Amino acid sequence: MNEDCDDDLWFLPGPPEEEASHAPLPRVDASEGDQVVPWERAQAALAMPLARVAARLGALDDRLLRAPKGWRHRLALSAAAELSWFAGERVTPERLALWLAMRLAGAQEDAQALARVGWAMRRLSGGPGPEQGLQAFLGRHEPGQGAEPLGERIEGWQSVMAQAGGLHPLVRAAFGFYLWPMAGLGHRGDRLEAAVTAARLAAGECRGGVIFVPLSLTGAGRGSQDPEARLGAWIEGMQSAILKARRQLDQLERWKSEARDRTAKLSGRTPGQLLAVLAEWPLVSAPMAEHLTGASRAAVQRNLTWLMDHGLIREVTGQGRFRFWSIEKV
Repeated sequence: MNEDCDDDLWFLPGPPEEEASHAPLPRVDASEGDQVVPWERAQAALAMPLARVAARLGALDDRLLRAPKGWRHRLALSAAAELSWFAGERVTPERLALWLAMRLAGAQEDAQALARVGWAMRRLSGGPGPEQGLQAFLGRHEPGQGAEPLGERIEGWQSVMAQAGGLHPLVRAAFGFYLWPMAGLGHRGDRLEAAVTAARLAAGECRGGVIFVPLSLTGAGRGSQDPEARLGAWIEGMQSAILKARRQLDQLERWKSEARDRTAKLSGRTPGQLLAVLAEWPLVSAPMAEHLTGASRAAVQRNLTWLMDHGLIREVTGQGRFRFWSIEKV
């Protein structure tokens, strides 16, 4: 992926008057660790639902360890698009895929939104996590003169998070998410960074199949301030998002099985390579498939036509030119 987007102006903190109204967190001493105690109580009170969602996450982790790497890419793309709606960007997986693959966007505002969600997708796809260096993970620069230094705000957040080291990773991620605006890290109320950071932190005990934990943040940040209520909603959201990810994988497995059976008699490497690309991306064009598979345009076009004629993919634009294909739902 092109990392140039990390330099987008969105990652620069806004003017001081536009920052969150919360006072930045000071460095934490032992007594200030008391703010973790209500979350410890919430974790104990919700031990059973927490255990259930952790078990489902473990099953997803095992499944993704065995799955093609491209399937994790597709889940990350879907999750980034989902989080964009929470952040007010309303980017669909298809729009995000087109922008990531071909930098196709509309107005300047649209391109900026896609750049922000593209950042989220890259961070959900892999690479060093927030605990290996939060400022590098965010891709942010130091603010201009007169603003609270970003390094100090990050240090304040990390100091409190260190006090929460005894929490389960899923709970600690929720704690960090709600702590984010208090640390002055939110940019103009935008919580996409907080959500992506929490999703990566939550996967702390996974074995490598799950890079991030799927989240459903409908209503997050609103309603009750009680840690138990917040954690309960967080667990329910994770449960829903993990089940949605499992359904996506079920669909991909059914499609892969049928596609493999139907293309078994086709010769050459292009059919198999093309199936992998179609499973990885929600929309695929002929030039995109040519680039990703290394096959000739003629071979790609011939195989796309064959797959469409046999009901494995569909053309979504209805046009004669600039066409895109996606897999048929099975």
